Amino acid sequence: QTYFKGPDHAGSRDWGRVKMGARSMRGAFLTTLVAAKGSRGFLGPAVAMARPAAGPERLFSTSGGAHQHLDLPEAPTRGRVGFLGLGIMGEGMAQNLMKSGRSILVWNRSSEKCAALQDAAGTAFVEIAEHPADVVKQCDVVFSMLSTPQACDAVYRTSSTGILAGLDGRDTPCAIVDCATLTEADMKALAKEVEDRGSKFLEAPVSGSKGPAFTGTLIFLAAGDETVFEDADIKTDLDAMGKASFFLGTVGAGTRMKLVVNMVMGSMLSALSEGLDLAEAADLPQDKLIEVLSLGAMANPMFALKGPKMIAGDHAPNFPLKHATKDMKFALSLAKDLGMKEGRDVDSVLPVAAAATARFEKAMQKGLGDEDFSAVFEGK
Repeated sequence: QTYFKGPDHAGSRDWGRVKMGARSMRGAFLTTLVAAKGSRGFLGPAVAMARPAAGPERLFSTSGGAHQHLDLPEAPTRGRVGFLGLGIMGEGMAQNLMKSGRSILVWNRSSEKCAALQDAAGTAFVEIAEHPADVVKQCDVVFSMLSTPQACDAVYRTSSTGILAGLDGRDTPCAIVDCATLTEADMKALAKEVEDRGSKFLEAPVSGSKGPAFTGTLIFLAAGDETVFEDADIKTDLDAMGKASFFLGTVGAGTRMKLVVNMVMGSMLSALSEGLDLAEAADLPQDKLIEVLSLGAMANPMFALKGPKMIAGDHAPNFPLKHATKDMKFALSLAKDLGMKEGRDVDSVLPVAAAATARFEKAMQKGLGDEDFSAVFEGK
């Protein structure tokens, strides 16, 4: 089974369970339950979650300068978890955990973000740790959302202050839920190091960007320790942060799915970039191209959202180009590692993805890595 929830149009959460195809009577918040089974495993069951009583409204100033309303309960109701990484994704994810009633022990490389979150939510909801090891020592469940393989390596393996050092200091198992996008080999190596220390590991990379992270509509692509995925509290955490959670099997399967998804996404956006280029060269209004696409079989939320911004040159980051480029390259490497090339180069096996990756790299060479991945449009 897979658990879905729809957009939070009313600014509050009206939780429920509705069969696929049913219509929301109130439109405030739709949850859909779909039964499905896959050859590589099962798709995790839904857990209904009651909305906690709302507390005083709080304002939180994000790194982008916008103010987010923190509609938190009066006090934590579900116990404490650890959270590592308050970047573009982690910031919203941590907020949604608190909205579900959790308190968090948080660490981030730049402590200013931790302080801002604590100021907004209050000390009852947010405690700040000095090192990742401190989080792991004090919390039985720790979510990690780090941006790059290099960051993960440092946060896990720094000798006395990293995650692994914290696990060495525990008498009981800790459940690590890692939401980063890495290579399959890197994720498997981290899982082994965690498990060798008597703890549990669930990889849970996400499909979704900054907006879904804040609205709690991410998609979790989980694999690894099934008991962690099935834990009722952790499932409630995933439901608070996402609209769907898939369990895909042993460690590595979640990463493979994420790379395939992002490869398709990047290829689509590169194709839209070429379409906009051709429309301009053919003396056609680019906005009309977006409108035409929105009315046919190719209509999709990404084109509707990114297309107008690409035309306007607005690449304010939700999913940075440098991370999208990394994922495209990881996907090509995965194809090579799986032996798909059969004596040929990867470009001939995944020619569309390879060409899209080349355009991403051209945009990177123009210094646009910190812009949104819609800046692939500039990689001409």
